[in-house]
Amino acid sequence: MRVLILATTTGYQTRSFGEAAARLGVELVFATDRCEMIDDPWRDGAIPIRFHDEERSVASVVESARGRSLDGILVVGDRPTVIAARVAETLGLPGHPPAAAEIARNKEMMRVRMREAGLPAPSFNRFSITDEPLDIRHMGLTYPCVVKPVALSGSRGVIRADDPKRLASAFERLRALLRSPDVRSERDDANDAVLIESFIPGSEYAIEAILHHGRLDVLAIFDKPDPLDGPFFEETVYVTPSGAPPHVQDAIIRGVAAATAAIGLYHGPIHAECRVHPSTGEVFVLEVAARPIGGLCARVLRFTASSEGIRDSGFGIRIPNPESRITLEDLLLMHALGDDPSRHQRERDAAGVMMIPIPRRGFLRGVNGVESAKSVAHVEDVHITAKQDQLLVPLPEGASYLGFIFARAAETATVVRALRDAHARLVFLIDPELPMLTSPQTRYNPSHG
Repeated sequence: MRVLILATTTGYQTRSFGEAAARLGVELVFATDRCEMIDDPWRDGAIPIRFHDEERSVASVVESARGRSLDGILVVGDRPTVIAARVAETLGLPGHPPAAAEIARNKEMMRVRMREAGLPAPSFNRFSITDEPLDIRHMGLTYPCVVKPVALSGSRGVIRADDPKRLASAFERLRALLRSPDVRSERDDANDAVLIESFIPGSEYAIEAILHHGRLDVLAIFDKPDPLDGPFFEETVYVTPSGAPPHVQDAIIRGVAAATAAIGLYHGPIHAECRVHPSTGEVFVLEVAARPIGGLCARVLRFTASSEGIRDSGFGIRIPNPESRITLEDLLLMHALGDDPSRHQRERDAAGVMMIPIPRRGFLRGVNGVESAKSVAHVEDVHITAKQDQLLVPLPEGASYLGFIFARAAETATVVRALRDAHARLVFLIDPELPMLTSPQTRYNPSHG
């Protein structure tokens, strides 16, 4: 059995899929964003495609499939979701409809569709990056509001403004980001637009789920215990199972199901973000991405295989025995090949991840205290993904984290405490971009502020 994975690069997330494929006896084919004129520079045999050229990318993947037939398709990251949907449609494989994938990738289109469906959604206005912020701030907008890009993900470029002066500053800052070389290199016209929408107060949650021929199977509701009230919206801790009351969890699931139906998503993984209003209890679904959770966060989720599923997999791959754990990558590969995800149950232990925030801009020279952080009770791993001498860029301009801390325990409160304790033991050695005569190196410990 052969599964195509579309991804920006073949990094640590795609390596996790490679490990899962080896366990399941599945062959992977990668399609990544790279120049087709360079002869396999990473020696991974990937199909070279360009995300900005969807027509040509779809044609390249379909042509390649004639020589090595594909049995399923998965996608990592937001940018290739539409290409993946179009390839699946062309090859007659189950997946999300291309039009729905396009809506899910574009915040403006998603807001419009949610509003048309009568679902709770923030009010919003669309502006061009060529508009003048001094003109915008006198247009009768309500405060607080949130300035955000239409197409970027991971809270990148998202800034809260509490008054007209801060709105003008936030708009200028986002405009500079959208005009930066790395964003312009995406060649996405959506990056010429800015949304200014009403700020929704309340607790925020993330939902990991799989749509199986239109049926929503929720794998996890993640609590975000750190307040996300701005001015920036950097996500740090995810923990599951959720501590929200059962009626709130039910409302979240209903809200996400209604949002996926309104968008038109149908078959495949989704990752959603929502806020529950503290006064009304309304669930505002802020995003529904047509792909799984990003980075290494998938390691939080583990499942057990049902004995029924093992006796009759129905699609010719090696399903692990009932005593073994199934990773999210295992589950997604099996689903791409036809398995019903409801056959498998998530483990009952509480689990969480901290996406280690970047404290300040500068060059990373090293990280001390990793072994001490790993020794904290209930911490499973501390994985530093940033490289030595890498330029670190915090939100709202940045697009990555320093790394990840993972913990698992019987109770969610214990998990959150372990993550925070481990983080407090890390010391990041960061040099400023411009050399300083007085101090050649800045040591940053999160417990010191």
